[in-house]
Amino acid sequence: MNTDTTASDARHIICTVRAQTAHRDKVQELLLELVGPARAEPGCLYYDINQQTDESDTFYIVDGWASDEAIAEHTVHPNVARVVDQLAPLLAVPLHVTTSIRVSDA
Repeated sequence: MNTDTTASDARHIICTVRAQTAHRDKVQELLLELVGPARAEPGCLYYDINQQTDESDTFYIVDGWASDEAIAEHTVHPNVARVVDQLAPLLAVPLHVTTSIRVSDA
């Protein structure tokens, strides 16, 4: 993971993933397949998968990138396309992606 960036350049993403209950375990397995390759990508600051404590069908991909360019490269990475294609039929609703910048001090 590369941490050589300023707070104003960094982009932070939260992707909400809602699994169909019957496919929760497979969705989690697929999401975890994203972590290693993403963390190895240039511009990745962090990449984590979280599961909502009171709604176990809901997962969050929480990741940070050094720039918009790093995000653009990540979205076309072959591993992302492979996993998203497998995820789509297992989800209760489509993926919801939010991108932000930090406005508080580090």
